[in-house]
Amino acid sequence: MKPADNLYIKNIAQLVTCQGQVAKRGAAMNNIGVVEGPAAVIARNGIVTYAGPMSGVKPVDTVGCHELDATGCCVLPGFVDSHTHLIFGGYREDEFQWRLKGDSYMSIMERGGGIASTMHATRAATREELTEAAEAHLQAMADMGVTTVEAKSGYGMELKTEIRQLEVIKHLNETQPLDIYPTFMGAHDRPAEYKGREMEFIELICREMLPEVVRRGLAECCDIFTEKGVFDHEQTRRMLTAAKEAGLKVKMHADEIVSFGGAELAAELGCLSADHLLQISDKGIQALANSQTVATCLPCTAFSLKEPYAPARRMIDAGCAVALASDLNPGSCFSASIPLMFALATIYMNMTCEEAISAMTINGAAAIGRADSIGSIEPGKLADMAILRFPSYKFLSYHFGMNLVQHTIKRGVIIK
Repeated sequence: MKPADNLYIKNIAQLVTCQGQVAKRGAAMNNIGVVEGPAAVIARNGIVTYAGPMSGVKPVDTVGCHELDATGCCVLPGFVDSHTHLIFGGYREDEFQWRLKGDSYMSIMERGGGIASTMHATRAATREELTEAAEAHLQAMADMGVTTVEAKSGYGMELKTEIRQLEVIKHLNETQPLDIYPTFMGAHDRPAEYKGREMEFIELICREMLPEVVRRGLAECCDIFTEKGVFDHEQTRRMLTAAKEAGLKVKMHADEIVSFGGAELAAELGCLSADHLLQISDKGIQALANSQTVATCLPCTAFSLKEPYAPARRMIDAGCAVALASDLNPGSCFSASIPLMFALATIYMNMTCEEAISAMTINGAAAIGRADSIGSIEPGKLADMAILRFPSYKFLSYHFGMNLVQHTIKRGVIIK
């Protein structure tokens, strides 16, 4: 069990609750449940028992609680980063310089860089090296108000390293304060020896890797990079169907480089989320709007690659549930910056401040199947919160690019 505490946060200038048990869709993403202060939150054993005006708090409600005065502060749900490649070896700083000179992401992959480069470095890394590097990233995320993180394997592409990555995720989930949602992504790319034989590699994953991952209880979800030149629809359907039959939930990297019908396939297969979506088609937007699949946008990656941003405005207007996540990885996005993500979403993706908050809280929770326990501040959910050093959530877009988080709270424990 992770540490939990009894906590009474009082004198809150503005409380943002984002109430709900499912993702917010379309116009509802603007409904973030604002309670103007003075407001309060009470947590018992790490679970919220009250969230609302201070006038509703009785003295008996706060007996035995640690008190935190939030005068002049805005309190929001802890941010949920629902897409990261947290566990990796090595760096790719040279590739970043190549991209600045005009080389494309796919051209770098084709000459042995990209995911393949990190695969070799991760295979060579020790468990201790992977753990130490990830711990530093998790601390930086916590400092920016993140309380739950999804983490993928996928830099092994063979059983030994995939298991090592997932075991590191399990260890981190047990030893540091943030909750980590484990995703198996053996089909992140294919090793060089399987180029042109992608279905054989998928069958290898389904026959050898997936059963062992499930037997050891190391993942809750399975992801795949569905993209032209990587894994096609037939291979994706085979992989994710096998994962679902094995008891895992499923996700997809979809429509990142070219419009490939990935969003439509994600909706068809009942994925928790379809992620990237820079090149999503109108048909794909409608498919997501008509499904329970969350459209997860990764604006820091588009920024890093100098690519057009995912059309979040069109997706929201069509009725999609949109989430925002970092895509932290050593290649296309070596950043997990919440302030940068918020600035890009509101300034360049035409999302309202309220929509961006929904996207980083309740919808991020829905993108990992946990909207019933995190992503909002309401009785019965985990007491995961971010406290801003300003009196309004609007400062997240107004005071752009700056970390505004004064305190991060996980299960009622102040971790920053």
